[in-house]
Amino acid sequence: MKLKIAVLPGDGIGPEIMEQGIAVMDAIASKFGHEFEYEQALCGAHAIDEVGDPFPEETYDICRNADAVLFAAVGDTRFDNDPTAKVRPEQGLLAMRKKLGLYANIRPVQTFKCLLHKSPLRSELVDGADFVCIRELTGGMYFGEKYQDNDKAYDTNYYTRPEIERILKVGFEYARKRHHHLTVVDKANVLASSRLWRQIAQEMEPSYPDVSVDYMYVDNAAMRMITEPTFFDVMVTENTFGDILTDEGSCISGSMGLLPSASTGESTPVFEPVHGSWPQAKGQNKANPLAQILSVAMLLEHFNLVDEGKLVRKAVDASLDACVRTPEIQVEGGAHYGTREVGMWIVDYIKKS
Repeated sequence: MKLKIAVLPGDGIGPEIMEQGIAVMDAIASKFGHEFEYEQALCGAHAIDEVGDPFPEETYDICRNADAVLFAAVGDTRFDNDPTAKVRPEQGLLAMRKKLGLYANIRPVQTFKCLLHKSPLRSELVDGADFVCIRELTGGMYFGEKYQDNDKAYDTNYYTRPEIERILKVGFEYARKRHHHLTVVDKANVLASSRLWRQIAQEMEPSYPDVSVDYMYVDNAAMRMITEPTFFDVMVTENTFGDILTDEGSCISGSMGLLPSASTGESTPVFEPVHGSWPQAKGQNKANPLAQILSVAMLLEHFNLVDEGKLVRKAVDASLDACVRTPEIQVEGGAHYGTREVGMWIVDYIKKS
């Protein structure tokens, strides 16, 4: 298969982990006879520094004309510490999602047997946790009408029926591919927008008789993710709730450096790790590349390259079992492996398999 990939390394540790993701893609291409063509583009703080725009039009054109986007991370402390900044790196990520029509964010949450002790939750609670959070990406408060002055401010949590229907469809269909259990998360006891979400989900239920559906207020869902994460199979929710819950879910595994994500919709899909840019670690060769590498696995699987994705996942599991790990998840007294060393080990495993 021939694929054209837009590569957006972004800021902080982004270029370092992206290098390992591309190395894995090249190893897969060589082993299975594929051709992956890459085109790099600016985004985030790097793009602001270069052209004054966190998602330049040239980057948009490269993404729009690609088969997929492999993205790393954006963010810089220069902007985090300046509340008056009018242009921010994260605006590039929002612009990319909006312009590409990426309305569905897919975040798998899973635990690894050899890392259960790294989870902030007790091992018996997280053992076997394996669920998918589906977050609506292009509506709600992040994109609704806004206002701010010195005395008042508001953000409008605006949703339309078509926006809700299309993301709920993604949720129902993912549940069908997994264990046929869908949890719709809202705040219907308080918010009108949530009541519309719940109404439409109930209208759609009869079309998916093989899917068991339950409805959960977001505060209860947040608590349940901590007290009984194995309850969930597929969770679907609106933009703001999803932003919070997916970050909460990412901690269950013990490291945000372990979890990938995909954003899909009307145009080119984007595959990226769930963690941020960690600018404090830039250039130190200590960032965990596994989330970026597992994002490559999701990219491959999106194009039905199932065996290729399985091999990447097998290589990641093997690296963890062999204690080839970056410092934040390494066993006490274990050998030191940096970003490059972990990536090289996984590439070598793929080549020898």
